[in-house]
This record gives sequence, structure tokens and C-alpha cells, in this order.
Amino acid sequence: MQPVEQRDEVEMLSLMLLIRRFEERASQQYQAQKIGGFCHLYIGQEAVVTGAIAAVRDDDYIITAYRDHAHALARGTSADACMAELFGKETGCSRGLGGSMHFFDKKHHMYGGHAIVAAHVPLAVGLAFAIKYRGEDRVTLCFFGDGAINQGAFHEALNLAALYKLPIVFICENNLFAMGTSVKRSTSLRQIVDRAEGYDIPGEIIDGMNFREVRDKVAEIVDSIRKEAHPAFLEMRTYRYRGHSMSDPASYRTKQELEKYRLDDPITRLRAQLTREGKLTNEQFDLLDKRAKETVLAAVKFAEKSPQPPLDKLYDYTYANGAGATGSPADSDESAADRVVSGEDRQ
Repeated sequence: MQPVEQRDEVEMLSLMLLIRRFEERASQQYQAQKIGGFCHLYIGQEAVVTGAIAAVRDDDYIITAYRDHAHALARGTSADACMAELFGKETGCSRGLGGSMHFFDKKHHMYGGHAIVAAHVPLAVGLAFAIKYRGEDRVTLCFFGDGAINQGAFHEALNLAALYKLPIVFICENNLFAMGTSVKRSTSLRQIVDRAEGYDIPGEIIDGMNFREVRDKVAEIVDSIRKEAHPAFLEMRTYRYRGHSMSDPASYRTKQELEKYRLDDPITRLRAQLTREGKLTNEQFDLLDKRAKETVLAAVKFAEKSPQPPLDKLYDYTYANGAGATGSPADSDESAADRVVSGEDRQ
């Protein structure tokens, strides 16, 4: 048996590979017009969510913005349910009604997937307030991009979190661009983490391309929060290798800049660390990568043959007291993929 910490790191590398291959396949399917609407890929940022998830418990809450595929996969939502949601199918994690920007999975305490910039940050504070109100020792992880820090809702949320000393970690995934605008042009602060200082919230800058640094820092903060509730702020310096969305050619940055960050690929870095320490061989890595590719390819086939949502259910979830008798997709303790399609359908 491998030591627990070693076994977990190989598992986390496998998860990072799954996220990367899922996003690459999503890009391919979008270009093939199998996926409609917006589609924001996470390629390059895998160490942030994987490191953070490795540091918390399964019953802790997470909530994020529209670049949410990786967060659902990291939390345990199946690749089948994620891909089916991108395809707009009933077996998707939001029954095909949410699409790329609205992944939900109550069973795994993943509460979105939110398209409006910074609108989910107050919701995250609400989750943290509920934890404290019920006297639980859970923690809320709230992920958002650098573009969210200039929104009014962001500041209102931080103020309340500090005022009530709520158990929440604000995680800014600073990939240097808010859509196509450099963070240097969109904010007057030299460091985003300084935004938290005005609310007396402790903050730190983390290398978001380093899985171990992300995991260890989040673990340290979460441990502190469980002992005595308080908010914290982490600025994760990371980089996305694709444009803001599939429709973005990313012409606002140079090829030299992109290549510079590709040399610091988070997957390559963790692989090199594990290989140097004798915890991973090239053959083992190739097997992990092969499994990730097979899982994602199977997810595409699953999504392709899954049923469309019935038209008569289209408005069931528009209002809280809508016509649907089955409740909101987010109310279910299992994904639609688990309920609608049996194992035999995968063959």
C-alpha cells in the first residue's frame, strides 16, 4: 500500500487529467456544433480547484462562476452527467436546462455554476451563514475570477462575511484577464488580495499553478476556520490557455506570453514532482491519461444517445411554485444521469 498522502496525489493528478481531457473534448464537440450557447474552458487552471478540493471534506460547500465544468468534476459529478448537460440532454446534472454555465449537484454539495459575474458571491456568504447558524463545522469555498472583484455584490458579500465572521474561503482565480481585459487595466490595486484588507479579512497570494501549494494553504486555512469561524481570501495566480470562451480568439495576448505559461503547466509540474520522488512512472502516467480519455469519450457517447428534455417540462423550474411536481433539478440528491439511464444503456 502507498502512503495516504502519496496515493492521494496520484489520484489528484488523475483528476487533473480528467478535467483537461474533458475540456479538450468539450472544445471539439462545441466546434462540431453538438454544444450550443456559451462554453468557458478551464484548461491551465486545473491545480486551483483540484488542490482546493483535496483540502476539504465531502460535506463542505462549493460554489463558483460560469467556468464550472472542472468544479463539478472535482466534486464528484460524473463525466457523463457533465457532458450530457453541455449537450442539453435530460441526463445532464441540471437536466439539460442549465448548460455550460449552470452545473449543479446537490448530492456532492456543488451549488453552481452562475453566469452573472460576482452574483454568486453573496450566495456563498448565505451558505456560510447557514453553516454558522446551524452550528456546523463545515466550510464554504467560493470561487470567482479576477473580473468579479470590481462588482458591487462582491464588496457587499465580503462586508457581511467579515461582520458575521462566517466560515468561508473566497478564492479568486486570477487568470490575468477579465474576458479580454488585462487585470492591470481593470483594477487600481497592485494585488487583488488587497481588496480583502479593507474588510479585515486575512488574505494571501498563492501560486495557482502549483497543486501542492494550493492544497496545503487551503488545508491550513480550513483547519483554522473549523476551530473558530472566520472568512479568508486567497488570490490564486493562474492562467487559462484558451480564450475567455470558445468564441474568443484571445488576440489580446502574445504567443510569447502563452508559451511562457505553457512551460509552467500544472499537470506537467505535478507529474514531474511525483516522478522525481519515485511515486509515479511514465507508464503509470500514460495509463492515467488513457483512462481519462476513455472516460471522456464514453461521456460523449452517453450524451449523444441521451434523451432531450421533454418540451412540456420547459417551464417547470422557472418559478419556485411552478407546474412541475418533481421539484427543481438542484433539489435531487443524485444526478439525472444516475436516475434516467441504467448501466445497461452504457453498453
